[in-house]
Amino acid sequence: MQGIQPFRTVIQKRYRHLFFDLDKTLWDFETNSQETLRDIYFRYRLPEKGIGSFEIFFDTYNRYNEELWDLYRRNSIAKELLRVKRFTLTLNDFGITNGNLDRDMAHDYVTLSPEKTGLFPGTLSTLEVLKGKYHLHIITNGFEEVQHKKLRHSGLRGYFTEVITSEDAGVTKPEPGIFSYALSRAGARAGESLMIGDDEAVDIRGARASGIDQVLVDYNNEFPDSEATYRIAKLSELLDLL
Repeated sequence: MQGIQPFRTVIQKRYRHLFFDLDKTLWDFETNSQETLRDIYFRYRLPEKGIGSFEIFFDTYNRYNEELWDLYRRNSIAKELLRVKRFTLTLNDFGITNGNLDRDMAHDYVTLSPEKTGLFPGTLSTLEVLKGKYHLHIITNGFEEVQHKKLRHSGLRGYFTEVITSEDAGVTKPEPGIFSYALSRAGARAGESLMIGDDEAVDIRGARASGIDQVLVDYNNEFPDSEATYRIAKLSELLDLL
C-alpha cells in the first residue's frame, strides 16, 4: 500500500481546524446498519413472508439504498421519500406489498440505527489526543436529527465544536457550498483546514475543489492511486501525520 506523503511535507504546514466525515470514517456505518437491519428482519418476521435469508434481504436493501442516496446527493429525491422507498422497493422485490410495513420498517431503521455505537478502532483514543491541539468539526451528508443522535449515543459529540450536516447546509458533499458553509460556521480559513474522510469522490475531491487539504482514510485499500493530500490506512495514523 502506498504510504502517506513524506513527513517533511506535513510539518511545513500548521493546521488549526480538522473537519471529519462521520459515517464510514468514525462511525462504523456498515456494521451498525447491518445490526439494525438484522433486528428489523426478525422483528417483522420476514422469513415467514418469503424472504428466505437475512443476507438476501440485506443485499437487496443495500442495492436500493445506494441508488436512492445517489439521487439524494443530486437533489433528485426528498429525504422523506428516500427513507421509505428503500424499504418499499426491497419488499416489492419479494412480492410483499402489504399495508404500511415499509413505513414501519423505515421508522424503526431511523430510530434504532443511530443508537448503535460501533466505531472504527482507534476513533476515541485518536480524538482524545487531537482535541487539545486542534479545533475538531464534523461535515456529514447525513440527516440532521439522525447524525446528532449517532454522535450522542456513540460518545463522539463532546469532541466536536461544529457539526455540519448537508440538511442544515442545504447542499451535500462534494458540492463546494457545504465546505464554504462549514468554514464559515467554524470561523476557519481553507488554508488552515484539513478534511478527513473515507470517500475519494465525496470527501476528497469536494474538499480539494474548495482549497482544503485532505486525508483519505483508506481502510480497505480501495484507492491506491488517490489524489488526496495524504492517505492513511487507519485513523490512528492521523497522529503520526499531524
